[in-house]
Amino acid sequence: MTVRSETRSSARERLLAAADELFYEEGVRTVGIDRVIEHAGVAKASLYNTFGSKEALIRAYLDQRGRRITDRVTSHVARHDTPRERLLAVFDAQRELAAEQGFRGCAFARANAEAHAGDQVEQASDQYRGWLRALLVELAEQAGAPDPVTLGRQLQLLYDGGSLSARMDRDPSAYEFSRAAAETLLAAALADN
Repeated sequence: MTVRSETRSSARERLLAAADELFYEEGVRTVGIDRVIEHAGVAKASLYNTFGSKEALIRAYLDQRGRRITDRVTSHVARHDTPRERLLAVFDAQRELAAEQGFRGCAFARANAEAHAGDQVEQASDQYRGWLRALLVELAEQAGAPDPVTLGRQLQLLYDGGSLSARMDRDPSAYEFSRAAAETLLAAALADN
């Protein structure tokens, strides 16, 4: 099946759509570039003229995934007024994602499992994880946690565990448990204040 739409999209859009589907489903190293090109319905030259290499296409795929995740999370956070609920909204955003058909876990964790030290996959993963950690630390600080850096790291572990559990157990409710654990951690941190 090739990626097409009623209105003809650019080669870049079609390549990214094909990469998003195939890389997320099967893995960034497993899927050959010829499959992505065929799935996108473009010429091989289009890939190299647009991205320069498979590695750059993988990076663009991860950057696109990262933007969608950050948009989803920040949208959920913005819906709430209290710092506590804003922090917990991060887990709600991921629970919503885990409930979607085709959920295969964290795209960054999946791609990073195939990464080579210092490659663009690792760089994209580091960038995304840095953003997430900074957000959790910022929200922990806004909530009044006396040690927001430690709490942010602990919350990121719960976030990661929710994703892993939701995927491996095929159970989106894993995020309900990670959210409940986050509530407990947050309450304990604020009680020490």
